[in-house]
Amino acid sequence: MGNTGSRGRCPLDKGAADTAGVAMRAGRQVTSLAHGATASWLDGGRLFLQHGPINLIVGVGGAAPAVGGAYRALIGVFPHWLGALVDELPRLRRAESPDLAPPAGPVARRMVAAVRACAGGFVTPMAAVAGSVADEAAAVLAAQPGVEHAYVNNGGDIALHLGPGARLSVGVVPTLRDAIPRARIEIASDSAVRGVATSGWQGRSHSFGIADAVTVLARRAALADVAATLVANAVDIDHPGIRRESARTLNEDSDLGDRPVTVAVPALDPEAIDAALDAGMRAARTLRRRGVIEGVALTLQGRWRVLGTPGSATAAAPPR
Repeated sequence: MGNTGSRGRCPLDKGAADTAGVAMRAGRQVTSLAHGATASWLDGGRLFLQHGPINLIVGVGGAAPAVGGAYRALIGVFPHWLGALVDELPRLRRAESPDLAPPAGPVARRMVAAVRACAGGFVTPMAAVAGSVADEAAAVLAAQPGVEHAYVNNGGDIALHLGPGARLSVGVVPTLRDAIPRARIEIASDSAVRGVATSGWQGRSHSFGIADAVTVLARRAALADVAATLVANAVDIDHPGIRRESARTLNEDSDLGDRPVTVAVPALDPEAIDAALDAGMRAARTLRRRGVIEGVALTLQGRWRVLGTPGSATAAAPPR
C-alpha cells in the first residue's frame, strides 16, 4: 500500500523472553494462516508474521503459558487486518477531514485518530498505517494475562507494552540508507513512551523533506509514525541541488498524488544543514507542546539535533 508513514528500520533489543512451551518453535517451516498470511519463528522465540506489505517481528516476555497464549491470540486475529484495510483504502488515502465518515476497522480507526491528533500540513491516514498495525498487535498481546513486556516491530515502527519494572532498548539510526544504529534509547515502564518510529527521504516511503532520519518517541506507535513523517517533511531548505519528482510518477498508487517528493540530496554546507534541521526542530517543538510527542532525534549529513527524552526514556549520546 502506498503510504507516507515511517518505514525506516529501527532495530530493537527485545530483552529476555521465556518462550519454553510455546507450541511452534524456531526452525519450523513457515505456517500458512487464513487469507494468505503466514507465521514463522525467529531466533530467541520471536514471532514473524507476514501478510502482503505487513511484516511484524514480535517478542513477548513472561511465564511460558502467558507467552504462548499471547502469541496464539495474535496469530488468531492478524490475518484479518489487511483485508479490512484494503476495503477502506479509498477513505484512508484521502487527506483527513472532520467531514469524512469514521472508518470501521480497528486499525483504520487508530490511523485516523493519530492523524487528527497530529493535524498540520497535508497528511493522510496512510501516514499512520504501520504504527497503527503495531499498536493493534501490541494491544492484543498486552490483553493476555501474565505478559510482562512485549514489542511489535512493523518495518521500523515499534509499539511497546511494558509491565512494571520492564525496560527495552531501541537503536537510533543516523540514516535510513544503511540503517545501522549509532545511538540507543532505553525505555522503562515508568516512561510515557510506548511508540517509536523513524522517517526520512531515503526510507521506504516518500518524504517532502531532506532528513536522513527522524526518530520520534510518542505514547503510541501511530502517533510516532505520523509525527516522524511530519517532522521529516519539515527538515527542508531551498537548494538547487535537491531533486524532486512527482510521487505519482514513482508510485502510481501513492496517496501523495502529484506532490513533489525528494529523490536526491547533494552534499550541503554546514549552514544549509543547520537551516534544514532548525526547520525540523520548529515542527518538532510544536508537536511536543501539543503533547503529541515525547522526544525526537533528527539527523542530516552527520549532524544531529535532539529534543528531550523525558521520563525514564534515556538516550546514549549521538556521535558528533
